[in-house]
Amino acid sequence: MRDLPRIKIAHLPTPVEFLPNLTGLFGGPKIYAKRDDQTGLAMGGNKARKLEFLLAEALILGADTLITAGAAQSNHCRQTAAAAARCQLACILILFGDEPVHHTANLLLDDLFGAQVRWARREHRDAELEAAFQDATANGRRPYLIPYGGSNPVGACGYIHAIAELLEQWDETLLNSALPEWIILPSGSGGTQAGLALGANLFHYSGRILGISVDEQADALKDRVTRLATDTAEYLGIEEPIAELDVLVNSDFLGGGYGVVGQAEVEAIQTFARSEGLVLDPVYTGRAAAGMLDLIRKNTFRTDESILFWHTGGVPALFADRYRGLFK
Repeated sequence: MRDLPRIKIAHLPTPVEFLPNLTGLFGGPKIYAKRDDQTGLAMGGNKARKLEFLLAEALILGADTLITAGAAQSNHCRQTAAAAARCQLACILILFGDEPVHHTANLLLDDLFGAQVRWARREHRDAELEAAFQDATANGRRPYLIPYGGSNPVGACGYIHAIAELLEQWDETLLNSALPEWIILPSGSGGTQAGLALGANLFHYSGRILGISVDEQADALKDRVTRLATDTAEYLGIEEPIAELDVLVNSDFLGGGYGVVGQAEVEAIQTFARSEGLVLDPVYTGRAAAGMLDLIRKNTFRTDESILFWHTGGVPALFADRYRGLFK
């Protein structure tokens, strides 16, 4: 792992915070937050960890243009555009849907970082990415294609390192507290959870890692995370790939679908904000927090256990026009 090419653009280690008011509100378990919303790059988020490795590979290959895809308010695209600016590379973003009249939130930041945006239907993602790659090549560019969410074996390495960071951090700063029995995070394209799962195996974290799906049914997401973790192990030359049972996914909280904020997400975001002054995003951490709080209410966890909520960032999306007025 130490030999992997890496460009350090994230503010690491990110803090771990105990959330006493939220813990008290539910009477246990103890709740902590791992603040990857504080990674620094373009207002923070989990993609900064992945981009440290993806950018390094792009530069080794001589790329001068980054190409990736995501939703109109994609946090991944926002941080990719910022990383490209940081390394003085061009950036082409394939965003899903119709271009809005007003560019707000993440889309405004994409513009600020100088990204070129192309709009497409979500089901045409792969074809549009290939077309953008071919167009850039034909125009004399040297493009590097970053997959949706930065979720491939190179990107997943960022979260193998994150587990090592967490274990060292806990040992140094929380000596009187046992490691949390649970890590809970939002899971979408799968790279963050795959890296954490593989890192847990490598560094002997014995707790359980639960991904709350933000976009699809559990079986499909579990399969993707497992395959990605296995592919990452092969990429690193690890002989013992992750077992399927190591990947836990819950898709009971999909609500109205990806990016659709329902009452559960609103209540979770308000609860975190009003109990801890901690801001979540409407698509990923808001949904994962809603799931976690529901599971706590249903006594899924013992009151003497600890949960680490992995805050993956995405807060700029709160300022998109579509979410205006939800949190009054």
